[in-house]
Amino acid sequence: MLFELNRSPWRSLRHETLLLIQLALPMMVAQIAQVATGFVDTVMAGRVSTDDLAAVSLGASVFVTVYVTLIGVAAALNPILAQQHGQSETTALGDTARQGLWFGLLLGIFGALLMLAVQPVLRLWLELPASVEDKAMLFIDGAAMGMPAAILHRALGAFASSLGHTRPLMMVSVAGLLLNIPLNYALIHGLFGLPALGGAGCGWATGMVFIFNASALFLYIKHHQAFRPYGLCGRFVAPQWRRFPAFLKLGLPIGLSFFVEVSLFSFIALLIAKLGTTVVATHQTVINFSSVIYMIPQSIGTAATIRVGQSVGAGDYRQARLVCGVSLALGLALACLTMLWVLLDRHSIMQLYTADPAVIALGGTLMLFAAFYQLTDAMQTIASSALRGYKITTTPMLIHIVSFWGFGLLLGAWLGLGSPQMGVHGFWAALVISLSAAGLLLVSYLSRVSQQRLHRQTA
Repeated sequence: MLFELNRSPWRSLRHETLLLIQLALPMMVAQIAQVATGFVDTVMAGRVSTDDLAAVSLGASVFVTVYVTLIGVAAALNPILAQQHGQSETTALGDTARQGLWFGLLLGIFGALLMLAVQPVLRLWLELPASVEDKAMLFIDGAAMGMPAAILHRALGAFASSLGHTRPLMMVSVAGLLLNIPLNYALIHGLFGLPALGGAGCGWATGMVFIFNASALFLYIKHHQAFRPYGLCGRFVAPQWRRFPAFLKLGLPIGLSFFVEVSLFSFIALLIAKLGTTVVATHQTVINFSSVIYMIPQSIGTAATIRVGQSVGAGDYRQARLVCGVSLALGLALACLTMLWVLLDRHSIMQLYTADPAVIALGGTLMLFAAFYQLTDAMQTIASSALRGYKITTTPMLIHIVSFWGFGLLLGAWLGLGSPQMGVHGFWAALVISLSAAGLLLVSYLSRVSQQRLHRQTA
């Protein structure tokens, strides 16, 4: 059975499952709320016009690629802080968290500059109407404004979640989502003296929401008594540059893994741009919905990182292996439910985004591919997250590169644009293959690593 769960007492399995759910559920709500801002952007832009939806699709592809890559680098803080918490290093944890905030802020500034610098290159590649390109670039400008706050918010979240406090992330993220809706509407249509930016207004609303999220979470942590022993906000401490290489050593492979995965979807969006705005808009719609339900295994994976890290920090490798097995079993069970939902209700889901019959028809077909990769996507997400709890990031990165760029991007380009000429369906077939390869390889590697660490402990 998976990770010898059949040899574990039922009481231990139940206890660990409840702990994972307790950690994951608020993060799931928080992450769904954050991704739902993209859902809201897509729906509201789609109600304006297909051109606005295409512009948001392209702008969001650039933004999400940079954002997800950088939060991957910042994710190095989760296992570091979790292991310090497992070792009961209160003072050291607070010092690490303070430097983590500087680290996140600098990453965010770098991301904002990168988003602005990539625009001329993007214009050279695209062959879309000038109005669509202009709106896409304006979307990127607004999202770039909020990028420093976005990564700072992630660093604050790593601190709170590593201590087991995930409810503030949920509350702040839900409030940000509720704020995003009126901001979108006002900036799209030009209310209250604001310019009417069309779909591009969604990018500026996103940037403003990120600033709100970081500010609100910082104030919560500063004033809540549960965080006071760590002294995160007690005094000003300048950046300690000598500590950043350790963050980067652990975080860069994670960031590259995240980049490889998200770039698979983003580069496909750019490659299919030549197939017309209907295909681009449909692809973005299905990807956006997939991103929302992806937050379910993602939150379980983050909880697994924390629980594995805490167990490793305490020197309990048997418990760490149990966490790996329970988190994978929980993720697969939930993935079965989401797969059935997508299969049975895919056309109704598409109708939430758009009234365009062509987009709904094509989207109903692409949703079949999205349904089929739910299981393997959950496997690869949770397995790679659990490996981060052991501070193992390089091998998962290599597996992601081979799976996503080899089986996903290159195979997809050949199936979609090469001799088979399968169009967008070829790209999505390659997505299923790539996620399946990553899932099988990462679960096998996690099983071997957790078993080796357990043998070292008992030797």
